[in-house]
Amino acid sequence: MAEEPKSDDTTTTDQQDDVKRRFREALERKQANAQAGASHRDADSKVHNAHGPVAGKREFRRKSG
Repeated sequence: MAEEPKSDDTTTTDQQDDVKRRFREALERKQANAQAGASHRDADSKVHNAHGPVAGKREFRRKSG
């Protein structure tokens, strides 16, 4: 009876802090892995346009016969 048990508010806060800490650590690991795979960031991309210039509107004709 010398010690009083923790209140529910304190326990809940401690659990929430622990969850936040674990998520933060996981996010830091994820970001570190993503940056480790990023190479050639200073180089220019070989792809500059989605496709070449469009020649003109396509014309569809019915079959005659």
